[in-house]
Amino acid sequence: MAFGRRRQAEEPVEGPEATDEDTGAETPAADDGAPETTAAASGPWDSEEGYPDLQRLDFGSMLVPVAPGLGFQVNFEATEVDDEGNPLDGRPVSVLVQYGESAMQLQAFAAPKRSGIWDDVRRETAKDIQEQAQGQTQEGEGPFGPEMLAMVPAALTDEVLAEMPQEVREQIPAEFIEQGWAPQLIRFIGVDGPRWFLQAAVQGAAIEDEEQWQVLEDVFRNIVVVRGESPMPPRELLELQIPKEFTEADEDQEEEKVETFNPFERGPEITEVR
Repeated sequence: MAFGRRRQAEEPVEGPEATDEDTGAETPAADDGAPETTAAASGPWDSEEGYPDLQRLDFGSMLVPVAPGLGFQVNFEATEVDDEGNPLDGRPVSVLVQYGESAMQLQAFAAPKRSGIWDDVRRETAKDIQEQAQGQTQEGEGPFGPEMLAMVPAALTDEVLAEMPQEVREQIPAEFIEQGWAPQLIRFIGVDGPRWFLQAAVQGAAIEDEEQWQVLEDVFRNIVVVRGESPMPPRELLELQIPKEFTEADEDQEEEKVETFNPFERGPEITEVR
């Protein structure tokens, strides 16, 4: 598995989970002794520092830039289920940025005051992929420093194939369909900032397509992370919120058709920014 600049995948990716030694809450402190972060002068940016004045969507802990052709979706995690396991309530856990045939999942986490966590997260993620998913991983250098390429077997069951658009299904080699799975690539990118960690998982055509990758790279580079001053255990997910633009879009749709909103069927999204 060669490590190039662009990779491919479509698997949802979970963020880093806290370990025993990481669960102690941190208290905001002065910058004395703080580590050098990989969030350099070219971004991603910290909200307490100067950053370029661009149009961005406010997701609470992340201000994500918009550009022509981009789509945005908020992914939810169930926090309450009924007796049959159906979700009743949930919380937003990641932002999905879509462009063409590519997607980039974004998550921001709390981090210690004096050390980054990307090296540990990368190592733990590689172990999980190799041991739990029978996948492969390889590290390399990218525009934001160390990153990781993972190959994960993706199931191609009859149900999965039936839900695929015909044009997508026709592109799958026959041998993959016969064996019941296909290799998918995920490009993991991480940046340690001041008391935060930003992770991206890039999937789809941007793995190989220079144009699509450049668009997603520019988005990632211009994200502003809003850490806040509240003490938080390292690796705790920074709280996300739904941008007002999503709410306004939902209200417009409600005027046309009244229906119950189910975030687990499909996250609220802006299909395209023009």
